[in-house]
Amino acid sequence: MDLLSGSYSGAVGEIQAGVFYVLWGEEGGTFRKAEALKGSDGAVLIIDKASDSGLGSLRNICTRPTAVDYDADGDLDLIVGNIEGNYFLFRGEGKGNFSPVSEAIMQGDQALNTGPHGDPFFVDWDGDGDLDLIAGSTAGGVMMAKNTAGKGQEMSFAKPQALIPALEKIGPRFADEPLRPSDSTRVCVDDLNGDGKLDLIVGDKLTLRRFAEGIQRAEGEKELAKLDQQIDEIRRSYQEKLSEEEMQKRTKALQESSRARAKLVTVKWTGHVWVYLQK
Repeated sequence: MDLLSGSYSGAVGEIQAGVFYVLWGEEGGTFRKAEALKGSDGAVLIIDKASDSGLGSLRNICTRPTAVDYDADGDLDLIVGNIEGNYFLFRGEGKGNFSPVSEAIMQGDQALNTGPHGDPFFVDWDGDGDLDLIAGSTAGGVMMAKNTAGKGQEMSFAKPQALIPALEKIGPRFADEPLRPSDSTRVCVDDLNGDGKLDLIVGDKLTLRRFAEGIQRAEGEKELAKLDQQIDEIRRSYQEKLSEEEMQKRTKALQESSRARAKLVTVKWTGHVWVYLQK
């Protein structure tokens, strides 16, 4: 088994792009040193600048690949998500070689999209013999795009539908709020309880706020809003033409407000793994 990874962004020639890395597997469960995955032309494989997708430069950023036989020809292809939630295909040419040209994956006459930072996972979710696309996103929730092509055919996708709804609002939450799945979801599928039905395993990212000891929620939120407003106003004022003396004065005020905010509320980043058992 080999290990395949995407990356967020780096300089690739004249553009910023997420590069794919592979750690080729060796006997005994070890891996070779990670190396950038190259196309059959010998160049580093990226979502091609010359692609006719018309989706703009962000299509190259935050690459999230998975290997699957997209066109049913017996070898693995790469399907890649990106920051915008669109998907691209690098057709496999056998023995770990891939076409250097990416193709935008479509849903009808539009680019297939399951939400920002789409991370593709393939499984026969509906039990009809072909692989469907399941993905999380920055917006939270889990989306599924049914493969309508049928077993043994090149994949074709219906309009994505929510298995778990996206969040109405993403962002930090306080420690005393009810715990629930948050944003930046990532998905795996397996039959966890052995009942013959596929279950969802969903990871997330959580930004957790907690007021300093002794501060009540209502009091803390009022003071936090005040400090946030002060900080925002000072930052916006930097766009004005300021004297050096005034710049130093505002910078000092920003530092004081930021320190007061840090004393008022602490912020921690964590995440959870959630299990949804299919009925």
